[in-house]
Amino acid sequence: MKKFLILIYIIIIFSLILSFNAGCTNMEEEKKDVTGEDTIDNGHEIAVLGGGCFWCLESIFDQIKGVKSAESGYAGGTVKNPTYQQVCSGSTGHAEVVRIAYDKDIITYRDLLEVFFYIHDPTTLNRQGNDVGSQYRSIILYKNQEQEKIAKEVIEELEEQNIYDDPIVTEVEPLDAFYLAEDYHQNYYENNRGQGYCQMVISPKIGKFKEKFSDLLK
Repeated sequence: MKKFLILIYIIIIFSLILSFNAGCTNMEEEKKDVTGEDTIDNGHEIAVLGGGCFWCLESIFDQIKGVKSAESGYAGGTVKNPTYQQVCSGSTGHAEVVRIAYDKDIITYRDLLEVFFYIHDPTTLNRQGNDVGSQYRSIILYKNQEQEKIAKEVIEELEEQNIYDDPIVTEVEPLDAFYLAEDYHQNYYENNRGQGYCQMVISPKIGKFKEKFSDLLK
């Protein structure tokens, strides 16, 4: 009888552990699966862009007037709710991107793309500086035909101007889903300014951006 009661007790504890873990998993998936709509929160529209480490892009776009928020995440791949480790392995097909919520009456999609192409090198395939891998590729993920049209027009104009020595390799693809990155990636630069990467890579990019687009600063 005693052994039977012990067995029942073990089964109950094990069931509780499984239920707890399942609940945590569901909460994590719900937190990270953010597909978005054409507009969010009081008419703000969205743009999803990838051009190297998302810490860099987020820290710059967050300073532009008319931008409500810039969030780091993953898009362009085939795996649902990928983790940072999975994306870094190159096995999910995702790129590190930022999801920008903006007021089109203050800042236009074209303006955002002009900043985008200025702050990264769109001619290096699957690479930005020392960050190498398909997750660092240059990519524009459009939400509608208007964004697609503008993106292709901007690329064509840049190529006609012969600004770059090499061809632009930026991908222009429809946005299927955007997955919010882990909490520690959000506002990374603001929270880790003393970190080496922030000082050596992000800060110079921000300085370059401010010098060129001072009229767009909040």
